[in-house]
Amino acid sequence: MASSKERDNFVYTAKLAEQAERYDEMVDAMKKVAYLDVELTVEERNLLSVGYKNVVGARRASWRILSSIEQKEESKGNEVNAKRIKEYRQKVESELSSICGDIMTVIDEHIIPSCPGGESIVFYYKMKGDYYRYLAEFKTGNEKREAADQSLKAYQMASTTADTDLPPTHPIRLGLALNFSVFYYEIMNSPERACHLAKQAFDEAISELDTLSEESYKDSTLIMQLLRDNLTLWTTDIPEDGESYIRYRRNLWLYMQKVIALGCETHNPKTTRRWTYPPKLEVMMQSEVARAPHSFYGA
Repeated sequence: MASSKERDNFVYTAKLAEQAERYDEMVDAMKKVAYLDVELTVEERNLLSVGYKNVVGARRASWRILSSIEQKEESKGNEVNAKRIKEYRQKVESELSSICGDIMTVIDEHIIPSCPGGESIVFYYKMKGDYYRYLAEFKTGNEKREAADQSLKAYQMASTTADTDLPPTHPIRLGLALNFSVFYYEIMNSPERACHLAKQAFDEAISELDTLSEESYKDSTLIMQLLRDNLTLWTTDIPEDGESYIRYRRNLWLYMQKVIALGCETHNPKTTRRWTYPPKLEVMMQSEVARAPHSFYGA
């Protein structure tokens, strides 16, 4: 069994890899910690989450770009190019499947068995829901239905624990509601259910905002803003023709990049302080913002 010093070395290596933006190596280092079959600290679980999020996020972005180009080539009748792009897209899909399967194995076999429950259980089942959702984004037929079903089960498991163990203003509970509502909107094609879930989470948090600690205020209010943004997006008429929709997505992405660059502020009426998005949350937003609606991975 690895010593405490070896564990610390793995964590330090992961931090170095994060700073160097070498996320595959960051994941490898944190998997070594997970394989110790011990309860992960908050810092360790965040490092694991950030590493996998960036590894899978790069492939998700590639898949979207290739899918868009493939559709354009098909619409032009360029079958040779479309076939070449399809093969490339399938390579990316294979990588996505491997990454998502990898994190599922780590969570199921090494992390959850050592997890004490409560906040940690919500965090890890939310992760499972997220990665099954990523699979459902590109899978088809029975594989898509299976991924969607597993994602739903994981989100429901996380929600059950969150409702009993975490307050409505807790960042992980809010992040779960945000991503679960995105699942209903994008994967299940159920905007009504998505809006209901997002609005309920937002309203419950608002009602208890005066009890929110300063430690969680920045994280919680950011996610509440994203919930509100999604509600606005989902209840607004979106252009139906393809080109207008692409422009709409692109304009929204550019707008959010400006928001991040400016460091949008929220105000805590309890302390009269001005808050800006912490750096790690900016990274989170950047990793998800290229594709509205917003989702969040709750580190």
